[in-house]
Amino acid sequence: MHTPLCRHAEGEPRDYAAQAQKRGLKGIIVTCHSPTPHAWWHCMEQSELPEYFRLIQTARDEYRGTVDVRAGLECDYLPDLENWLRPFLADLELHHVLGSVHPQVKTYRELFWTGDVVEYQKTYFQNLARAAESKLFDTLSHPDLVKNEAPREWNLERIWPDVESALDRIAETGVAMELNTSGLQKAIPEMNPSLSILTAMRARNIPVVIGSDAHSPARIAADWETALDLIKTAGYERVSYFLERRRHDIPLETARASLKN
Repeated sequence: MHTPLCRHAEGEPRDYAAQAQKRGLKGIIVTCHSPTPHAWWHCMEQSELPEYFRLIQTARDEYRGTVDVRAGLECDYLPDLENWLRPFLADLELHHVLGSVHPQVKTYRELFWTGDVVEYQKTYFQNLARAAESKLFDTLSHPDLVKNEAPREWNLERIWPDVESALDRIAETGVAMELNTSGLQKAIPEMNPSLSILTAMRARNIPVVIGSDAHSPARIAADWETALDLIKTAGYERVSYFLERRRHDIPLETARASLKN
């Protein structure tokens, strides 16, 4: 979930906590877009980090004993950002760090777009694997986001060997991958990733985390029941979450039973 500091979300952490309470969540981890040395419109400025943590602490104090509010970050991944991110993350007390490859961002396109849509899709999955191998992140967020960049040119079967190769590399790292329910709102209206990739993740024992990628409080835990169904169909029996950057696994039915409509 995000905050107004990323310039494309609404509602403060206390508003997200209020919705989380209605949905029966024990806690939330705010994962707004981390600062980067690049001038990206969707990220907070490094000077805004104190305000970010203040907003989270305010919500934590207000909902103490009801909803456990913690701090995390969503970090953009590029190979040339690794050396910047490593000391940056080491200095922060975080509970969950998401690693994201955003193929729609101008800087990313300038680096990797060659005019060939299929090669762009293949490169995306290579970078997803590199993100896992960096060991900077706990979870890779919205894996297969690239399908929404050129939806008419998306053919998973065409690049399947490249997807499998990336998943093999990710599995070696132990990094989790997210099932992001906000994909239902995008150009290709299905969760990120699709069931085919989710099933391939399960075959490789890659842990799965559910995220709603909420940019407004109403999106908290949105479509999570459907997500749990999809995870079960893929063959998973447990779903993961993170605290103090350590993974915890719970049975799918325990997660489902905790949710309120």
